[in-house]
Amino acid sequence: MQFQRSSGVLLHATSLPSPGGIGDLGPAAHEFLSFLARAKQHIWQVLPLGPTGYGNSPYAGTSAFAGNPALISLETLHDWGWIGADRIAALPASSGPVDFDLVEQEKFPLLREAAGNFLDRALDDPALAGQETGEQWENFELFCRDRASWLEDYALYTVLRRVYSTGAWNQWPELLRRRDSQALAEASAQHARECAIEKVLQFAFARQWAALQTAARESGIRILGDVAIFVNMDSADVWVHPELFELGEDLKPVRVAGVPPDYFSETGQRWGNPLYRWDVLAASGFEWWIERIRRSVDLYDIVRLDHFRGFEAYWAIPAEEETAVKGEWIKAPGLELFRALESALGPLPLVAEDLGLITPEVDALRLDLNLPGMKVLQFGFSSKGAHTHLPHQFAPATVAYTGTHDNDTTLGWWRAASRTERAAVEALTGSVHDRPAWPLIRAAQASVAQIAIAPAQDLLEFGSEARMNTPAVAHGNWSWRAPQGCWTDELATRLAALAEVTDRDNDPLGTAAPD
Repeated sequence: MQFQRSSGVLLHATSLPSPGGIGDLGPAAHEFLSFLARAKQHIWQVLPLGPTGYGNSPYAGTSAFAGNPALISLETLHDWGWIGADRIAALPASSGPVDFDLVEQEKFPLLREAAGNFLDRALDDPALAGQETGEQWENFELFCRDRASWLEDYALYTVLRRVYSTGAWNQWPELLRRRDSQALAEASAQHARECAIEKVLQFAFARQWAALQTAARESGIRILGDVAIFVNMDSADVWVHPELFELGEDLKPVRVAGVPPDYFSETGQRWGNPLYRWDVLAASGFEWWIERIRRSVDLYDIVRLDHFRGFEAYWAIPAEEETAVKGEWIKAPGLELFRALESALGPLPLVAEDLGLITPEVDALRLDLNLPGMKVLQFGFSSKGAHTHLPHQFAPATVAYTGTHDNDTTLGWWRAASRTERAAVEALTGSVHDRPAWPLIRAAQASVAQIAIAPAQDLLEFGSEARMNTPAVAHGNWSWRAPQGCWTDELATRLAALAEVTDRDNDPLGTAAPD
């Protein structure tokens, strides 16, 4: 798909300065939309929005379909009448890094309390619940019916995951991990209220996300969201559909996903996700993947396919290996999968994350599908061979970044860069006076790339302390949050002027933007 010339900002929702210790979908998100509109930006890029597991990575979620309850705004739940002001008055601070343990200890109990209040008011005495609660209950019942294909299993999985706290479902009692129907029925009955609360939280997430989507579209802003190619072993998806994954008789992975040694790691990256049984998926007409992408285009206006090269061939690592060095490339269905998606869902607004070891076959697949690829300016200065990441070699079908969530911030990268890299930057941009972020933002925006994205950390010229993720490092990631008051009119005016002079004041999907 071709996109109109446009620009935007990469900022994950958890990085917003919301109360509760973590960014959410409430007032801070709407404030950020207002900033984007003032800055004449038409794309807000977020990372995967699913519930996270061990390590808090949005790329290792516990469901490919559910939303992350941590992103639910308690302020908005208060506005709905689900929880009293006194209960949320002492929420953790609106700034500073996310403390995920603190969020689990302090925010999640309040979320469950609010969901329980909704259930109690609607069920215990409908006559006293009020018209608004009655309408919400009808909408909740409709939501449960529409999402039944994944919601029931996800709710029970989430409750059992909390009950057993084993790290993965394949360590649960035998009958539950093998999904014996009677055992599932007994567990559902035993934990009926807890499961209902999990469904209410998904309803709340969906309602708050829908309000944010509506506000974005009214401002001419499109949300670009990520779909991780693989799913986590510790997920409802693998528990419910073990036949779709390379698992042994003991329900443990036979081989796992990752990438071989590369720019980020000398031993590669052993992600640990179970690999797909693509033959089984193909035999079903790729039904699971169709539903996954259907869900994604419901959540996002534009979908970025993370690790696109894995759709052509993927690095398969024997599960017993501790690093990603000893693996092999295995062919994936590629074009067959995407033709099935198009046949079921029509033309799709996809972007290919085609970074890493890209072969001619991967390029051919992307071009056959008419998908933009990605370029990252930070990668472009180390040698002549790296110049494919510099603007003079861009093709229009490109999404250009200064850096991504996996890179250091541009200032942090600059401080660690070699003399050769620094000299190359200044040969391209002129002297940066140790402030390289905006010169490289301008270089990306002035390029022929259809879309140019700046990480929020680069707009704010922050250093390595604001880095979002360091690949192959298991701890200490995903916690950065923007400070309160950072979306200033001065910054919006500066970014708007750049959008105007580089002709990026457009809706990427071609719809006329509001004045």
